[in-house]
Amino acid sequence: MKERTILHSDVNNFFASVESSTRPELKDKPVAVTGNPKKRTGIILAKNEIAKKYGVKTGQAIWEAKNLCPDLVCLPPHYDLYEQISERLHNLYLSYTNFVEPLGLDECWLDVTDSLKYLGKSGKEIANEIRDKVKAELGITVSVGVSFSKIFAKLGSDMKKPDATTEIPLSKFKDMTYPLPLNSIVGIGHRLEKKFTKMNVQTIGDFVKLSDEFLQNFMGKTGVELKGKLTNTFEENVLDYYSLPPPKSIGNGTTTIQDIIKREDIKKTIFFLAEKVSARMIKHKVLAGTLSVTLKTNKLQRLAKASKIHPTQSINDLANEAMNIVDKLYKYNVPIRAIRLRASSLTSSNAKQLSIFESEKDVSKPLVEINKKYGKIFLASDSASFLNTAKHSQEED
Repeated sequence: MKERTILHSDVNNFFASVESSTRPELKDKPVAVTGNPKKRTGIILAKNEIAKKYGVKTGQAIWEAKNLCPDLVCLPPHYDLYEQISERLHNLYLSYTNFVEPLGLDECWLDVTDSLKYLGKSGKEIANEIRDKVKAELGITVSVGVSFSKIFAKLGSDMKKPDATTEIPLSKFKDMTYPLPLNSIVGIGHRLEKKFTKMNVQTIGDFVKLSDEFLQNFMGKTGVELKGKLTNTFEENVLDYYSLPPPKSIGNGTTTIQDIIKREDIKKTIFFLAEKVSARMIKHKVLAGTLSVTLKTNKLQRLAKASKIHPTQSINDLANEAMNIVDKLYKYNVPIRAIRLRASSLTSSNAKQLSIFESEKDVSKPLVEINKKYGKIFLASDSASFLNTAKHSQEED
């Protein structure tokens, strides 16, 4: 097995760092990206290093954070901006290798094995150069792990923050990582950690001592593969950026400003979410074959149902199918406080775009482009009436 050089680059406090870097007046202030208290989503979504020093934590209520840090600057999230910065980061990484695999908006693996020779640099030197470029060009910082595999490169980027490079070489990986807590690695969430703790399996070293048979029974194939990654017996490649598979699902949800119970109010929210989901599907060039709707009542009861649909990425198709599901799922007798749509069973879409007057389906792409270019000037829920008006005008002409 050829020893590889893999980096994992992770932006420090991504949302809050981007906000601070694009607004110079916030440079030396504690900043948090938060939900909107008026919309009942008043929690800390992200915070910068200054706020972190006051004890501000992700998931904290805004009022709790303000008690710890009275001067905390709270800002709403700007997801379009974060996606733009993420794309610029990807382009920077691609100047080193085409083997760039994103993990969310703010993290990426890079396999620079074949780049070492022609760049004349070590993996650590490339990591430091990337850190310097990100800081100079984007005004934010990244922590980079350097190792021989994806799992240890990510572990390295988590070991020292912010703005640091940590190398975990093959010759020292057991000494450096096996004493670490089990929840240090990707794949061990809070629930699994609690179960392992009850069995006195608390470190990575404890985990790799478990037999494959036990892990197969306890975690399935995932557990055996995780052990293989941690013992360097399971090879996991970094994907080629230009051949990345489409996402397995695309979803968007929202907490309503106030409880809603009328069908018309739910329909407006559904159309709003369908527009978000459609825009992301268009970006990834995929069609959905399954649509799921989740409703949460004001008593926190969860109602969910999925349905097979004719493959589509159309706002109207998604919204209308979602309302069909809602009508079967919900009796319009209990106030709703949150709604989520999820498109899955995704397939590639290479269909030719028709005139927007040929079918209701075709309004989605022009609508997304109009709103993207000029701002939110046209609502998805008005698309059918817009089409009818446009057709009528065309016929009169």
